Amino acid sequence: MIHTIPKQSGCAFHLKKHQLLKIIGPEGGQVSDMVLFNAEDTREKISAGKTMDFEESILITKNNFLWSNRSRKMMEIIEDTNGRNDILLAPCSPETFQIMYDDSKYHPSCFENLYKHLAPFNIEPDDVPTAFNIFMNVQFNNEGKLSVLPPLSNAGDYVLFKPLFDVIVGLTACSAEDSNGGSFKPIQYEVIESTL
Repeated sequence: MIHTIPKQSGCAFHLKKHQLLKIIGPEGGQVSDMVLFNAEDTREKISAGKTMDFEESILITKNNFLWSNRSRKMMEIIEDTNGRNDILLAPCSPETFQIMYDDSKYHPSCFENLYKHLAPFNIEPDDVPTAFNIFMNVQFNNEGKLSVLPPLSNAGDYVLFKPLFDVIVGLTACSAEDSNGGSFKPIQYEVIESTL
């Protein structure tokens, strides 16, 4: 069954080792922030630094792994029809919009959507790590200056993940204007029983 995450919202759920996770951009041009925790010990979680270290890349896509803070593989990327994702930038937060957008009004954020949905798993706000930002198009120049450009994903693009052990997944339909080309759309996901 395909589940839909409404724009600027999120969810969290348990994913077992024998299942696959398919994350879909039904309309294209929408980022999804994903964080991972070991279902047996949530102190173990996705690590952007370890992932970049062990994959020797900042461009994570098909045939790469997402690694934990304990230097263990958490997820393998089986398929990636878009091929552009980000693991450099943290989930947008209320402070993101105050500091970078000069906006003091309330604004939905991935950080808030993640920690609220992860709370039933006893995961607190300070436990939320840097996410794997699916479909996010972060570019950089020779001096290392970062630019967040509109996603290159088309309607129906997806990324298919295989967990290496049982995990808790936090997932959003990102709330940052710059990350999504100025508009907000839903994200879909499907949990697939697998023999892989």
